[in-house]
Amino acid sequence: MEYDESTEWHFWQDKGELDKAPRVITIREVTDMLKENLNKDDQRPVVPLGHGDPSCFFRTSAAAEDAIVNVIRSAKYNCYPPANGLLSARGAIAEYLSHDLPYKLSPDDVYLTVGCTQAIEIIMDALARPGANVLLPRPGFPYHEARARCSHLEVRHYDLLPEQGWEIDLENVRALSDENTVAMFIINPGNPCGSVYTRHHLEKVAKMARKLGFLVVADEAHEHFTFGNNPFVSMGVFGSIAPMLTVNSISKRWSVPGWRLGWLVTNDPNGILKKSGLTKKIIGCLNVSTDPPTPIQGAIPDILKKTKKENLSKMVEIVREAADTCYNKVEEIPFMTCPHKPEGSIFLMVKLNVSLFDDINDDLEFCLKLAKEESVILLPGGLALGMKNWLRIIFAVEPSLLEDGLGRIKAFCQRHAKKQ
Repeated sequence: MEYDESTEWHFWQDKGELDKAPRVITIREVTDMLKENLNKDDQRPVVPLGHGDPSCFFRTSAAAEDAIVNVIRSAKYNCYPPANGLLSARGAIAEYLSHDLPYKLSPDDVYLTVGCTQAIEIIMDALARPGANVLLPRPGFPYHEARARCSHLEVRHYDLLPEQGWEIDLENVRALSDENTVAMFIINPGNPCGSVYTRHHLEKVAKMARKLGFLVVADEAHEHFTFGNNPFVSMGVFGSIAPMLTVNSISKRWSVPGWRLGWLVTNDPNGILKKSGLTKKIIGCLNVSTDPPTPIQGAIPDILKKTKKENLSKMVEIVREAADTCYNKVEEIPFMTCPHKPEGSIFLMVKLNVSLFDDINDDLEFCLKLAKEESVILLPGGLALGMKNWLRIIFAVEPSLLEDGLGRIKAFCQRHAKKQ
């Protein structure tokens, strides 16, 4: 049968729907665009300060590697797992997380996911209903917004306060919320701000959520990277005040983002989420989604129990030193201002004073030219984070490369400065 060019195909006809759809941006999309602007003739190494991958900075623990090898050789975990994950893995995670909570989690409170990204995806899909809205921080993690829009949830951005350690503007949250607000998302430790919220501040968030009647979802992916005055406190601690969902993974703590193992936890000792039917909907979403690799699930009990605490202490100290280096070097660049020294995660935010440049008008132009002229990748805040003329800098890279990159940024700024 000959191919008929007049055939009208129905699987995709662009009638302008794409232009009308809300634009969603991911960090990967932005960094890929910047990489395309690199000068291929520049022989210097590219300094990747735009996308955080701890596996480039740390090797995972020997205990984690041994756990994976043992599981593979056992041939016991080559099967399909249950939708919510292996019971042994969920039980180990529940026990692990319960150490820092005033109540005990059960395995049924834990749902295994393909990293934190799928946990966010499942939550957004489970919360979706006509007219619903979610509150997201500005600046925040772009994937949260991308997934909310994919689930047809209205996104409303509440502000973080840079002069107050990037605390949540609670009055702004109150003003934005209404009867259709289903959840408020927080990121602690902060991505992209490097903030760590106090227990008092988090408790105020919990009490506000109870009063306004919405769920709190806490992205705690950088939980273990805290090195300032404020110790990390999980939002799950306040589950008896208001129901919480917390998400985390082994990606950062064990420097294995490629292993794709995360979890979604219902911190809800009063059983509100079960009574409302949300936990049933979460299972429903997991039933039509993909599963994290069964061998990784099988290794989780040994990964959690056998990794020595000294490994984490060493990692945190290295990250602390990198944060100090980054902050101090940025302070030497008069074109940038960092309102708050990072106390957690692997990021800091800096304000760019574009009025001091001769031929740079905004943060995106800054990052494009920086990539081309200096082979340094930074994340522009306007396009990726909702903060025009701000930049996010990753400091979890090899120390000499970090110093080299910050030196190139300083030289770039001086070269493009307005002439006196």
